Amino acid sequence: IVAGLLGMSTKLAECTLGVMFRKYEDGVVSGGPMYYLEKGLALRNWPRLGRGLGIFYAASMVIGCLGIGNMFQSNQAYVQVLSISGGENSFFADKGWLFGLLLASAVAAVIIGGIRSIGNVASKIVPFMAILYIFSAVIIIAMSAEHLIGAIGLIVSNAFESQSMTGGAIGAMIIGFQRAVFSNEAGIGSASIAHAAVKTDEPVTEGLVSLLEPFIDSMLICTLTGLVIVTTAYPNGLMDGELEGIALTSAAFAHHIGWSPYVMSIAALLFAFSTSIAWAYYGLKAWTYLFGEGEITQLIFKAIFCGFICLGCMIQLSAVLDFSDAMVFLIAVPNIIGLYLYGPEVKRDLKAYLAKYG
Repeated sequence: IVAGLLGMSTKLAECTLGVMFRKYEDGVVSGGPMYYLEKGLALRNWPRLGRGLGIFYAASMVIGCLGIGNMFQSNQAYVQVLSISGGENSFFADKGWLFGLLLASAVAAVIIGGIRSIGNVASKIVPFMAILYIFSAVIIIAMSAEHLIGAIGLIVSNAFESQSMTGGAIGAMIIGFQRAVFSNEAGIGSASIAHAAVKTDEPVTEGLVSLLEPFIDSMLICTLTGLVIVTTAYPNGLMDGELEGIALTSAAFAHHIGWSPYVMSIAALLFAFSTSIAWAYYGLKAWTYLFGEGEITQLIFKAIFCGFICLGCMIQLSAVLDFSDAMVFLIAVPNIIGLYLYGPEVKRDLKAYLAKYG
């Protein structure tokens, strides 16, 4: 929750900057940290530093999009489908590559159409999957209502008890912030790449719109997921085994409603699909920043991206998470530097906009 709240401010800044410093070339709009790092620092007479940070961010994004927005998503979708189709006895048990290939084919069919195709698909999928998941989570929490007060008390007390404060507080905060960044992308600048394509002459408006994203992702959906686990999985011993990630959440749902994992599978597939097509666009824009807008170069990236979707279904979750967390940190470094340098400008423009329309 704290990470989501702080993330709202960084999201506002980076999405405002994404629109402010976007680039138009041959009718194509491009934006994101690589552009506002390069252009912004050039205006400060540091063109080489700006270009260097832009290249570093773009290269990190190309690698990072293969983890956080690709392998992790396909891995979790595969795990959930596997759990509802018989586990080790499932048809897909030893055919992760096949499931990955099917998902990659669906992603390829969308991303080949570009940002308009991605936007059209995402605008239909995202509201449906969010409402489906929130509604389902609220029902499960209501069915464990007798544990709700205790769960909230457990979360708060364990966060602030002396043992946590002196021992694992830093580690817990790091994990919490990692998962929050995973869900809302605040601070790593990726979302500003998509926001830069918006039709507006007021960059601040896009920053204000983006405030909703960390709130919904981290402060609402992640909190509901945490409450599902602590009200249902924890008191019923579901956390004593080796369940992790979406498998643990699915087990908590199934404790009350036996067929609920099927609903979770739909949500997982939609989450994986919509996130993958969004990150394909992020990675593509970073790729074209490095190698140009040529059709062949774009097809090479799309082929690589879809190949990693298959790979995500064939390796362990822990390996995917370690890789993704490392890439998120790498991406965040140059972006945070840019946000710090441009903070006064964003504040000035925000103040002027609110004075004009507030």
